[in-house]
Amino acid sequence: METVKSEQQDNYSGVDALLAVMRRLRDPETGCPWDLKQSLSSLIPYTIEEAYEVAAAITEGDDDAIKDELGDLLFQVVFYTQLTQEQGKFSFDEVAQQTADKLIRRHPHVFGETQAQSDAEIKAQWEQIKQQERADQGADASVFAGIPDNLPSILLAQKLQKRAANVGFDWPSVTPVLDKIQEEIAEVEAELNAAQLDQQALADEIGDVLFAVVNLARHAQVNPEHALRRTNLKFKQRFQAIERRLAEQGRSAEQLSLAELEDEWQQVKRRLQSDEF
Repeated sequence: METVKSEQQDNYSGVDALLAVMRRLRDPETGCPWDLKQSLSSLIPYTIEEAYEVAAAITEGDDDAIKDELGDLLFQVVFYTQLTQEQGKFSFDEVAQQTADKLIRRHPHVFGETQAQSDAEIKAQWEQIKQQERADQGADASVFAGIPDNLPSILLAQKLQKRAANVGFDWPSVTPVLDKIQEEIAEVEAELNAAQLDQQALADEIGDVLFAVVNLARHAQVNPEHALRRTNLKFKQRFQAIERRLAEQGRSAEQLSLAELEDEWQQVKRRLQSDEF
């Protein structure tokens, strides 16, 4: 029976050691009961959670946390490939090799003789190669082929817009995008002011606003998910600063009026901007 200890003593690399740990966890006789009952489907929520924890660590700039969370995310990949290898499908090494081959194929300006210098040229080349790959695989001819519908909504909107832009369905500049946002906001206002509120129609119009804002972020070359995550963190930090200030005074946010909370907010905002906290 293989043991993790003996394999590590054989000077296995970090990846090999992790693969050995995974095999031990899945050992039918001596493995972990929780790990043994997992499936590809049951791991999905954990993988999504780990990906978000990586993003949070990066946003916060905590190097130790980034390393730790990246390890947890890598373990998810190792777990999936352990399961697929047990099923006789493919191994971790095969996944790694296929990814390396794909990256080489999609970077002919690095690994081949094609010349591509600007970001625009590289992106255009990348999309052309991906389109050819989909055609070679006999994939759906739709411009949206291969985009899973269960992606997070912001990411899905971004991908749909990007694919449509690749075939010319896009605003030529940021100005009409801003106009579109104003138009969609006006439609939200119209629904709110309607004699009888239609909640579904209101939801549709708000969705249109969000979609248009994602489009603005794409045109401005800003990652909307990253931008919103930073804003969420900023909001949280500012409100927690208010809570600390009030706690020092023996008060809580619930005891203040909206006007008083707004005043506290502005004070905290100014102090954070001047690094007084």
